[in-house]
Amino acid sequence: MEEARKYILQIVFVLVGLIYAIKLFQIQILDSTYKLAADNNVIRRVTRYPYRGLIYDRHNRLLVHNEPAFDLMVIPREVKVIDTVRFCNLLGITHESFIARLRDARSFDTHQPSVFMKMIAPADFARFSDHLVDYPGFYIQARSLRGYDHPIFANGLGYIGEINKQQLARDTTRYYRQGDYIGVSGIESFYESELCGQNGVQYNMANVRGVVKGAFKEGRYDTLSVPGLNLVTTIDLDLQAYGEWLFENLAGAVVAIEPSTGEILAMVTAPSYDPAMLSGRKVGENFVALTQDSLTPLYNRTIMSFQPPGSTFKPLQALIALQEGVIKPGERVFCSGGLVGDHAPPGFYDVGTAIQRSSNNFFYILFRRIINQNLSPNTFIDSRIGLEKWNQYLYEFGLGTALGADLPNEKGGIIPTPAYYDRIYGANRWKWSTINSISIGQGEVLITPLQLTNIMCIIANRGYYYTPHLVKSIGDSGLPRSEYQEKHAVNIDSTHFGVVIDAMHSVVEGGTGFRAKIPGIDVCGKTGTSQNPHGEDHSVFVAFAPKENPKIAVAVYVQNAGQGARSAASIAGLVIEKYLTGEVKRKHIEDFVKAGHFVY
Repeated sequence: MEEARKYILQIVFVLVGLIYAIKLFQIQILDSTYKLAADNNVIRRVTRYPYRGLIYDRHNRLLVHNEPAFDLMVIPREVKVIDTVRFCNLLGITHESFIARLRDARSFDTHQPSVFMKMIAPADFARFSDHLVDYPGFYIQARSLRGYDHPIFANGLGYIGEINKQQLARDTTRYYRQGDYIGVSGIESFYESELCGQNGVQYNMANVRGVVKGAFKEGRYDTLSVPGLNLVTTIDLDLQAYGEWLFENLAGAVVAIEPSTGEILAMVTAPSYDPAMLSGRKVGENFVALTQDSLTPLYNRTIMSFQPPGSTFKPLQALIALQEGVIKPGERVFCSGGLVGDHAPPGFYDVGTAIQRSSNNFFYILFRRIINQNLSPNTFIDSRIGLEKWNQYLYEFGLGTALGADLPNEKGGIIPTPAYYDRIYGANRWKWSTINSISIGQGEVLITPLQLTNIMCIIANRGYYYTPHLVKSIGDSGLPRSEYQEKHAVNIDSTHFGVVIDAMHSVVEGGTGFRAKIPGIDVCGKTGTSQNPHGEDHSVFVAFAPKENPKIAVAVYVQNAGQGARSAASIAGLVIEKYLTGEVKRKHIEDFVKAGHFVY
């Protein structure tokens, strides 16, 4: 028995020894990880950053490209700088800055590389690189910056910046590391996964002075970077530039969309900025200046600013009333003018003439019929049922929630619900007469310029839309993301659109939208005035053209410019003319806009 126990112990020791031998063989021969770690003092791991995807306009004209830049990296424990004055002069920094940067690097990690100086321009790099051998512990990391071929569309394109701690914590893929760059806003942020590409790695042999002597193991462990995918946007470069030119010295927004596809042709928010300001070594300084600017150039009014739509809301109200059967297309209603102040005189109105003359009293009556359909003997409950129905129509038109455009931070505006009014007045303590201001697009109804344009797309298409988007092709696919290929229909019979479209055509041909009238093109539009309690009202105009087979839908919103018939209608007409004809012949309208004499 004792002998057997001795043999068992011997076998156990032999097995343990074999296990250790196999593990050592794996570590020393098969697995290079520990070998690389042991050789870390002579092997330098350099990240190969990929080229970020390029961005083009709809006609394949370059909007965003890559420019070479270089980060100066430092490994604090290897630093030996005897002549700091010469070093600082070569880089154009002060001695105090040198000490502070080195201190920050040491606090990060004395053995690991970190960025000593970001984004050195090629000319500065060329001057410094010849002397790099004299400064052990420093080496160059190649990167690329964003460059811009045109000083436009800054809020849509967005910018890239160094990843922060919060973003790193949210990165479940563990792809990014401290010091990497990532899309911060606009298309750069929304399409980060497509644009960023894939990092590669290169292992170099370096001597004790930090001088690279060649590739480690002949590059056996190196991997190539994979460039990001290029994006073709829906933006028309000429139209975007023209819209921004029209909005010089103005505040507001223009959105133009191709109704049949949902492709955004132009997206102007003003004031804006040159996108090159947020690229390069001065990005921090410029960003602070932009954030402190009282004109808020970083604020994208097309998707973030929501205002009462005013009378531009009336065509939608008419469609809901027609679908609900509370009025017939040719039915005439007498409006005494006693309900509310009005642009239109007292008289008989049908849907067409009410839209053309923008009769407030007609749409007060119409909205009362929508809300109070005698579905309940209790007036308060009846109004609640009617408002819930009305809400459902508006949701189908993309109101009350973000449309889902391919930009971050899109707002959904506000569409008042029964719960909303319950909080204000109490349950069963409000009815049509309490909330009637929303019948003409005032009060609690708030809509973004993007949503207004999308309403025009639905009317132009007679009942459907595609979610507005800025990218029409990713990589070589020739297609946008799948969600932007999906058709959305609204619950309005296509036969009801005709009377509304005819009325909108008459608004431009012989009504308040006359400044949007273009010879040879049938333009359908609607003026509006968005009430502003803090100053002059905002000017609003919506339109699409041509009347048959529409190619463009537009919404224009100009802050503090008064009635929509003035500035907004003028700008909308010019944008449509520019897109459909390629040139603008109505120079007197251009002069009117550029003069800025809207309020009188």
